[in-house]
Amino acid sequence: MTKLIGLYPGTFDPLTLGHVDIVERAVKLVDELVIGVAINRDKSPLFSLEERVAMVEQEMARISKASGVPITVKPFETLLMKFAEEVKANIIVRGLRAVSDFEYEFQMVGMNQALNDEIETVFLMADARYQSIASRLVKEIARLDGDISSFVPDHAAAALRAKFSK
Repeated sequence: MTKLIGLYPGTFDPLTLGHVDIVERAVKLVDELVIGVAINRDKSPLFSLEERVAMVEQEMARISKASGVPITVKPFETLLMKFAEEVKANIIVRGLRAVSDFEYEFQMVGMNQALNDEIETVFLMADARYQSIASRLVKEIARLDGDISSFVPDHAAAALRAKFSK
């Protein structure tokens, strides 16, 4: 039987509880999970790549231990399907919050299948508690000194407060 390796890509700027929810559910579907932290220069991330990788690694260590599923965090700056091939992923895991997410993801799946039709994409609907969470909104709330504790893990909240207290 083929080992199922999932790849959950994202910018994770910052890691949110919505991301954590998707990971906690994805580990129920795969034998191993790779979290791909994207270097996306178009998005001008608040956190450096190293900070984002460290933030994700901290939370993934907890989830990996609780689930028994190995989780690896790796940065990437290449075509998603090329990265998926490099990490030997069988499936791409994507979270959906709203119809607008679906429209974008639908186009991406078509393009990705044209590049490699051996790698499937699996969509997980965000839990209702997390459907409104978007990293860009969390950053805005943090910048304006709002309470972000219900949107991000504690260590991510501390990192955001530190960024905006400078």
